Amino acid sequence: FRLALIQLHVSAVKSDNLQRACGLVREASAKGAKLVALPECFNSPYGTQYFKEYAEKIPGESTQKLSEVAKECSVYLIGGSIPEEDGGKLYNTCTVFGPDGALLAKHRKVHLFDINVPGKIQFKESETLSPGNSFSMFDTPYCKVGLGICYDMRFAEMAQIYGQKGCQLLIYPGAFNMTTGPAHWELLQRGRAVDNQLYVATVSPARDEKASYVAWGHSTVVNPWGEVIAKAGAEETVVYTDIDLKKLAEIRQQIPILSQKRCDLYGVEMKK
Repeated sequence: FRLALIQLHVSAVKSDNLQRACGLVREASAKGAKLVALPECFNSPYGTQYFKEYAEKIPGESTQKLSEVAKECSVYLIGGSIPEEDGGKLYNTCTVFGPDGALLAKHRKVHLFDINVPGKIQFKESETLSPGNSFSMFDTPYCKVGLGICYDMRFAEMAQIYGQKGCQLLIYPGAFNMTTGPAHWELLQRGRAVDNQLYVATVSPARDEKASYVAWGHSTVVNPWGEVIAKAGAEETVVYTDIDLKKLAEIRQQIPILSQKRCDLYGVEMKK
């Protein structure tokens, strides 16, 4: 099946972001994509100072438009993420809609991005955001898909549990920056893919040098062998790739690590 990653240029005008995102979903559908994914914070600039201003309830304006365009185009739409307000708290939340427009999954970013690399970048999502507390998976006729958002990708245990639960594709809307992006963006994706013998796709906003937070870009798809099979540059674009589940099955048969794990010695478990 064909997967499309929309590396969107995000502006400060929410209505423009929504309109352009929906237009690119239509374009991807016309080119045969069955799963279409948007980037982290696709409807607003990324930054703790923006989350409250742009936050919405779910359902709300942005998710309603995602539902409508998923149904119009008959695609599975991974709606990147938006700032969500619920019960007085703010979350970084990804919604997924099916070809009938129904909400299939809602993933709140589990691991908040609180880092300090002296002289390069300091960021603290927990100043404004609350963490999600659950794994998020959804089924398609093609395969089961697991969701994470950006910083979630650094936590190998999360990906391992998705693999244990039968996911063959992991999708991470994310916005790595100009410090962590060159160093770890591709490396982490390849690690998660080869460790668990599954496909990993990441969807970044396009790079905007004038933004307060400059995203690395380079939306990427990695196969279960750890090979990069599709990759964007820094500009707004749509990345297409065909996901071959026969290749996944072959790799798991050739190197059967999943059946060779020493569960008598160690294990990773999902607690809730």
